[in-house]
Amino acid sequence: MDEVNKYHENYGPGEDDRFVRLRTAEIQKDRAQNPDIEVQKLLFSCIDLTTLNTDDNGATARRFCRNLSLFQERFPSIPSVAAVCVYPTLVEEIRKSLTVSNINIAAVGAGFPSSQTFISIKLAECELLVSKGADEIDIVISVGRFLGGDYQRVFDEIYLIKNMIGDIHLKVILETGLLKTAQNIRLASLIAMEAGADFIKTSTGKLSPAATPEAVYVMAKAIRDYHSHTDKMVGLKPAGGISNLDDAMIYYTLIENLLGEEWLTPGLFRIGASRLANHLLSSIKGQEVNHF
Repeated sequence: MDEVNKYHENYGPGEDDRFVRLRTAEIQKDRAQNPDIEVQKLLFSCIDLTTLNTDDNGATARRFCRNLSLFQERFPSIPSVAAVCVYPTLVEEIRKSLTVSNINIAAVGAGFPSSQTFISIKLAECELLVSKGADEIDIVISVGRFLGGDYQRVFDEIYLIKNMIGDIHLKVILETGLLKTAQNIRLASLIAMEAGADFIKTSTGKLSPAATPEAVYVMAKAIRDYHSHTDKMVGLKPAGGISNLDDAMIYYTLIENLLGEEWLTPGLFRIGASRLANHLLSSIKGQEVNHF
């Protein structure tokens, strides 16, 4: 419990599950039901366009890139997505095939999605991702170790990976659906940030529940407390199950309310989604669009 007490002393104990549910529901009531086009464009620019399918290959990666490259010609008034997120083996192909320079290449790594492998393997995979041209790396905390109370090991793994990849952005996935409680989600958020995370992310999208408003509320409050304590700004990425404009507006409203407008940029707010892009495009254009 010494580790837990240390975080409580530095950042406060946080809120219990009941309070989180009530406060999250209150904030959600204030979200715009018909946000203006500029807000929708901002949401689009914060998307990490993701393909993490078992049958992904070089051909699907090239098709993915072709759609991204054609996007700016077809929709010149809409900003591009923030990043593409793929499996490690596709990073090199994406780097070769992508003809636009304003989209980051993100890859999942370090034993994604379960994180159940050796730290030497995690480090080696992340080192390879850097050499292949990844701009961002998404890793999962060792959830089993966290739930077993081995918080120092969880911290050490994130710290070693961040130290090795340097300026490459590190997004740390908490898999909040497995952490279950507000206290666990807050503690995992603080551990990840102290270990060097540039972003904290809700989930892999491989388990249910994935992103939830309650989890994002807790993570945003942890980011706010961490910023107050250290003056460092850490990003937040809800991911998993976000498929339409109303879903996206829930998280937009939480970030706006808890962290402020300075967090509402692709540099500090991302949405991990694959279905959301076409839904947003259709809403912005006022007609059905199936570009991606």
